[in-house]
Amino acid sequence: MSERERGSRGLLTLAEIREIDLIGYLSELGFEPVKVHSADHWYLSPLRDERTASFKVNRRLNRWYDRGISLGGNLIDFATIFYQCSVGEVIKTFSDYWSFHRPKILLPSTEKAAANCPIQVLYTGQLTSKTLLDYIVSRSVSPDIARQYCRQVNYQMGDRRYFEIGLLNNSGGYELRNSYSKLASSPKDITTINVGALTVSMFEGMFDFLSYKTLMRKMTEQPENYVILNSISLRSRTTFSGKPL
Repeated sequence: MSERERGSRGLLTLAEIREIDLIGYLSELGFEPVKVHSADHWYLSPLRDERTASFKVNRRLNRWYDRGISLGGNLIDFATIFYQCSVGEVIKTFSDYWSFHRPKILLPSTEKAAANCPIQVLYTGQLTSKTLLDYIVSRSVSPDIARQYCRQVNYQMGDRRYFEIGLLNNSGGYELRNSYSKLASSPKDITTINVGALTVSMFEGMFDFLSYKTLMRKMTEQPENYVILNSISLRSRTTFSGKPL
């Protein structure tokens, strides 16, 4: 199938995917350069373990090269190696994301990796990442609201490290979001915010709640308790003062 045929079916072309900024994409995944020299950005390789940065991205060319394995190329080449998937899966996933601009697991193998490699939260802190804050703004959510209720969560999955927006649940796990992924650390649970109010508002997910708080910030709000389900399957856990909602 040609690039033109793919485009006519509503999918991004290979050329369009290759034009996506590779450095920005790596940042979305939680990888930041160890050093920058002119147009060359040097990273600890996302493709393997190493202590000396030998993975280079040339910003001008928008191409990468890993000296340790003598491989390189464009974003498509990187994604197929990093996630061990086909070019067709890369095209479909990037097309879905850019068409609807909603957070998604980047590639099917990411979801499988999350199931096989438990997420280990390393540390959390205030939301400071420009990449994450830009994503929050792109979802029409106030950064101040996001900072009030969420944390920047740094975690490890397998031998790779990432950082995402995290919402703490009642059991100490986190709902994790960025532009490309939708994950959760164990244990999975609902999130409740109880201020002792007489009313309760319930939301399906993190961004439903943050969007509501953003819309309400310029209004005179009445005190409310909040429940974020984090999964429809957790509806049975919703109680306040021992009473089911």
